[in-house]
Amino acid sequence: MKFFEYGNEKIGGKEILIAIPSMLIGVGVLSLPRNISSNMIGSDGWIVLLLTGVISMLMVWLMARLAASFPNQHFLSYASIIVSKPIAIVLTFLFAISFITFAAYDIRVLGHISQQYLFDHTPVEIVTVSFLLVVVYAVAGSRAALFRLNIIFFPIITIILLLVLLINIKWMDWTNMLPVFQTDFNGYIKGMHTSLLSYMGFSIVLFYIAIVERPERAPKLVMIGMTIPIVFYVMVYFACILVFGYTATSNLLFPTIDLAKRIEIPGGIFERVESFFFVVWTMGVFNTTAMAFDVAVLALHSIFKRIKKMQLILILSPLIYYLALLPRDTSQIVMFGEFIGSYLVSFTFLTTMLLIIVAKIRRVKHNDKTTI
Repeated sequence: MKFFEYGNEKIGGKEILIAIPSMLIGVGVLSLPRNISSNMIGSDGWIVLLLTGVISMLMVWLMARLAASFPNQHFLSYASIIVSKPIAIVLTFLFAISFITFAAYDIRVLGHISQQYLFDHTPVEIVTVSFLLVVVYAVAGSRAALFRLNIIFFPIITIILLLVLLINIKWMDWTNMLPVFQTDFNGYIKGMHTSLLSYMGFSIVLFYIAIVERPERAPKLVMIGMTIPIVFYVMVYFACILVFGYTATSNLLFPTIDLAKRIEIPGGIFERVESFFFVVWTMGVFNTTAMAFDVAVLALHSIFKRIKKMQLILILSPLIYYLALLPRDTSQIVMFGEFIGSYLVSFTFLTTMLLIIVAKIRRVKHNDKTTI
């Protein structure tokens, strides 16, 4: 099979801006309100969502500044300049592993939820492998095409999610906002940890800035892109709290799905609106999974340059499928996601700070003109 490739694999500012929310708004949006409200009292969850959002914006800005300082160079290349090639190879390989497990977690969650709400008589293995094959086909093609798919899918996802929130206004009870500021310090710490995991995946910035046409604009663009998931998460959280209350929200498995299930079309023209919501949500999961898979391939290809891209995809696909089926029930899937999120967020933070600090100490130059 011959895949179509764009003549220019470079992407513009609009593509990298949309890539950030496309990467972050995925499987986590369904369970985020429950995860936050289970550690908070009343509506205090918006505080930790904003705080961790600001932290994430700062991290994204630092990563974009770091990567943009070495235009047209991939992560392995500029990391080798800063901390030596052996250490850079280890860091790149660890990033590849994290994104492989990230992709496995995404397709497992999609298969699990699809089986519960849509395909109750279809084995989860069939749903999972079907979705994985679609992702493989997308990743096997042009890298620039993935960003163009983001631009196509993201407006649809945004419109439908906003419609779900707007239609639920008539069920919102503003007394559910009370009490306020009643959460203790430990609750805020747990809530920040939980909400920070919802922003996992922004480390794609370290790898994709290399293909941006004007990398000097990237820090500003990725920060703008980062504000979109922050606003979305706060809106979804408030909607769930106002409709269900924080006690009920903390006991619902997927509160966002329950918001969609409350929608009724007058006259019974279209029943089970949540099915349509699932279709749109699948687009978001597809974007997230495809980019996670693609970054893993990009990272490994920079290490093993003699192995072709398609060969790496064929090697990684069975591994991702195997990892995806390791969790056996909902509790194990949740634990799997928490482990991946904690590892990816902490590893991204430590790696970024390491590279920036070492570059400052060693006065590593880029373009033979300025320093980081």
